[in-house]
Amino acid sequence: MFSRQNELPNKMLSEQTIRIVKEITPLVAANAETITRRFYERMFQANPEVKAFFNQSHQHTGGQQKALAGAICAYFTHIDNPAVLMPAVELIAQKHCSLGIKAEHYPIVGSNLLAAIKDVMGDAATDEIIDAVAEAYGFLADIFIGRESAIYRQQQAAPGGWNGTRTFVVTKKVAESDVVTSFYLTPEDAGPLPPFKPGQYITVHIDHPHTPTSPRNYSLSDRPGQPHYRISVKREERLTADAPDGLISSHLHDAIDEGHHIKLGPPCGEFTVDPAAVARPVVLLAGGIGVTPLLSMAKSIAHANPDVPIYFLQAARNSRVHAFADELRNLAEVASNVQTHVVYDQPLPGDVEDGRCDAVGVVTTELLRDWTPYADAEFYFCGPKPFMQSIHASLRELGVDEHRVRYEFFGPKQELDAAVPA
Repeated sequence: MFSRQNELPNKMLSEQTIRIVKEITPLVAANAETITRRFYERMFQANPEVKAFFNQSHQHTGGQQKALAGAICAYFTHIDNPAVLMPAVELIAQKHCSLGIKAEHYPIVGSNLLAAIKDVMGDAATDEIIDAVAEAYGFLADIFIGRESAIYRQQQAAPGGWNGTRTFVVTKKVAESDVVTSFYLTPEDAGPLPPFKPGQYITVHIDHPHTPTSPRNYSLSDRPGQPHYRISVKREERLTADAPDGLISSHLHDAIDEGHHIKLGPPCGEFTVDPAAVARPVVLLAGGIGVTPLLSMAKSIAHANPDVPIYFLQAARNSRVHAFADELRNLAEVASNVQTHVVYDQPLPGDVEDGRCDAVGVVTTELLRDWTPYADAEFYFCGPKPFMQSIHASLRELGVDEHRVRYEFFGPKQELDAAVPA
């Protein structure tokens, strides 16, 4: 993480800009998703060269538009105290660096965003308002450019580090369940692998006929210090014939085999843990493919800090789709500080009788109260949105302080705070 004094530019926003942005925040919030949808439409039409930076699946579902709308509203709301947003800045900066976004891309975003605001707000977007938003955007862009430049320098300076892409060889391909496959990756140039923080991801660049050079982020599922990187990919189902969901994951499952070459971006991400610095019990809560970053954390902490209690809870549908069952069981057998608990919500015949799961149902507040040291532990959780919403609500109900809670979630935080769908 970077020091507080280096987070914000020396030049601050003018009082007039702060006042104007505060005044227009309710109007912008009411139209935020309309603005962001128009923004992406304009930018992809005017600057098609940037389309490759964006996951078209998230565009198709509207997740990216909602996430950007939430980010704009948060920034405008805290325009007079932008230091509050620094954790969000770090998350986005890491994502930008995983995709290779550079300083020269920010004017493209800025010009299309201002144009989208004019398109949506019409005459209400006066020259004074547009000038204020332009100044606010420039201020935020400088924060991102500065942080991202530092990340790029750190990546390049690491032993074996690189910027951009590097070619790796698939040295092993392992089916972890009916829907999850692991790929073991080593550098084609036989050079060293830079270290990474448990929980980080790498970016896979695939030349796919339908989404050329489409980047995808996949968590590193093994601990640092191995002679390989490992990613574990769930085959995602395509929702409709023309939807981009599942294109890349299916391509990896079906078309990438041992001996094949793929291009990777360097490790990125802020959902991490320092294994040696953990000083209290750790609870890792995994739903579905959300197990991948948490497995890296568990193995790393168990290796580096064997006196710290680790509670690993994994929720899955059943044994057919339960990934890493044996690996986690073996970890608990060899590491005395690791306890595991498996919950199936749709068990198959024999799953309960043969001891493949410890409970049937979903993860509840009562389970977390009974099974975890919730009053003292640090919590890390990752999984599908309903799982994340439920866990977030349960931890609040248990009174777990926010500073002891970490999670990885794509989308506006409002969706995480929302009630669990019926």
